[in-house]
Amino acid sequence: MEHTDKQEFDEKQSFALILRMINDTRTRVVRNAGMPFLIMGYVTVITALAVWYAFSQSGDYRWQYLWFAIPIVAAVRWVHSWKQEREKTVKTYVDRILGYIWITLGIVGFLQSMLAIFTSIPILYVIVLLMGIGTALTGMVIRFRTCTVAGLFSAVVLAPLCLFVRGMDTSLIFAAVFVVMMIIPGHILNYKSNHPAVKQECSKS
Repeated sequence: MEHTDKQEFDEKQSFALILRMINDTRTRVVRNAGMPFLIMGYVTVITALAVWYAFSQSGDYRWQYLWFAIPIVAAVRWVHSWKQEREKTVKTYVDRILGYIWITLGIVGFLQSMLAIFTSIPILYVIVLLMGIGTALTGMVIRFRTCTVAGLFSAVVLAPLCLFVRGMDTSLIFAAVFVVMMIIPGHILNYKSNHPAVKQECSKS
């Protein structure tokens, strides 16, 4: 009888430990997910507005090369994140999943951007579609509904706007989409992670 009680107690302890580890991992992922969204969101918005303004004022197509600031910043951020990951004693499965998602989408987006130089691919539409999918998948993985909804809404509803708007005004649509898709969710993530009273709500949303 005593052995059975002890075994049941050990099983409960193990189950509680597993639950605590899952909750700690989810809280850490949510806390760390806000800044990448904000960094890439603001860089993209600023770049899109700069391209639109410079081209509108000068008519010089070479200002389009400013778009390469986005993959450059993304690469620098990835290298920085990779160095931080190497210093961690434990890397969770969730970390790996998110890394695989964004590396894959980033490579595909960059290659499509290179192809767009020589073809008539609607590259802004393609990028919004890819980033919307990435944002939605991130929201699903960390169970944060705001990211999921913002990503799906951007990919399904807002991305097609880049096909209907012509000329450099597409850059304005592109910038507005990234505000909805990354900047707003990024600020909400940071707010919830910095306010303990809403952390539990964040993990359930």
